[in-house]
Amino acid sequence: PPGFPGKVGPAGPPGPAAEKVSPEAFAWFQAVDADGSGHISVRELKQALLNSNWTAFDDETCLLMISDRSGRIDVYGFAALLRFIQQWRNLFQQFDRDRSGSISFSELQQAFSQMGYNLSPQFSQLLLSRYAPRSPDPSIQLDRFIHICMQLQSTTEAFREKDTALAGNVRLSYEDFLTMVVTRML
Repeated sequence: PPGFPGKVGPAGPPGPAAEKVSPEAFAWFQAVDADGSGHISVRELKQALLNSNWTAFDDETCLLMISDRSGRIDVYGFAALLRFIQQWRNLFQQFDRDRSGSISFSELQQAFSQMGYNLSPQFSQLLLSRYAPRSPDPSIQLDRFIHICMQLQSTTEAFREKDTALAGNVRLSYEDFLTMVVTRML
């Protein structure tokens, strides 16, 4: 969909990519790399990223953002990840219409619509109940917004691979469905 920032993936080897690491990103990387390994683990990343309510990013979201199978990223990947998160933060702030620092049900519905998705209120409510803390008026923080959108983007890409006629529906075997889910979301 048109409203999504780009994907982040494993960074390449040092070289031209080194020019893309700002001094700020490099300094932050060194501060976050607590064990001095030259890589940031999911645990270290979680300690570095905060939502607007000062809570740490969710483990699942951090793991999803580190797409390398090793579960860690180097300074180049970290710099790219910071740019990626800033793009998502900008989008999140655009949809956080009441400036509460979180996205409510109605804001989530509007976000999906503006990103080109035609999703039912029931589906949005399902996502909110899965990703928002239990409360009378549930809402999601930046980390969960990123998580939802990344998974939605990934599954939409998988669906489009099967929907070659662009009909908006596909016929799948159960195993094809499971393969889609496992390869895209786990």
